[in-house]
Amino acid sequence: MSVTELPLKSRLAREGRAMQKGQQTKAAIIDAALGLATQIGLEGLSIGALAEVTQMSKSGVFAHFGSREELQISVVREYHTRFEEEVFYPALQAPRGLPRLRAMFANWMKRTSVEIDSGCIYISGAVEFDDRPGPVRDALASSVMAWHSAMKRAITGAKEEGHLRADVDEEQMLFEIHGLILALHYEARFLKNPGSIARANAGFDNILRRYGAEPGAKAAARAQRTPKPATKE
Repeated sequence: MSVTELPLKSRLAREGRAMQKGQQTKAAIIDAALGLATQIGLEGLSIGALAEVTQMSKSGVFAHFGSREELQISVVREYHTRFEEEVFYPALQAPRGLPRLRAMFANWMKRTSVEIDSGCIYISGAVEFDDRPGPVRDALASSVMAWHSAMKRAITGAKEEGHLRADVDEEQMLFEIHGLILALHYEARFLKNPGSIARANAGFDNILRRYGAEPGAKAAARAQRTPKPATKE
């Protein structure tokens, strides 16, 4: 190794450590911002408030985001990442069809039960930004639509497996399931009505009974998907 290579490698190592430390600091700021946003909403986030919570300077926080809007978008993305890790990905371990749809709703309910106390960024953000076009609203809407698409795929899978009626409207069923979550937040978080979680679960069971396939439909659906052996002329 030449003498001239030593300073370069040392500098690159220092830069790598500095970058890693910067990423860790940014992640810590976003974590604190997410906790703050669940209490006061995305609109309540500010560089100054976050600097106070993290015990950093305003310039130090600002350097990681550049603007309040970018900070809000980073919080939305982090919330969505955690939502997927807690709700969506674990449900993929369940068999395709109704078991997976049930797992997705159960995980959604588990997270919602916690958010009755802490607050939901998707719901509070929708109230804050429903009539305010811009990058923050776009980030929120994109995250919610991505989750809705995943739920709709699960409903379609349940139809194809013969667990739901073939004529089920996926959009309608998704609308009703999402409505249970919104009603749960309103009833439990705002009105403080006891038994709201049990009623939401009962509502989901009612939806499945209403859209459930008749006995024998599962076998018929499997037979339709099984390729017929080629016949010899």
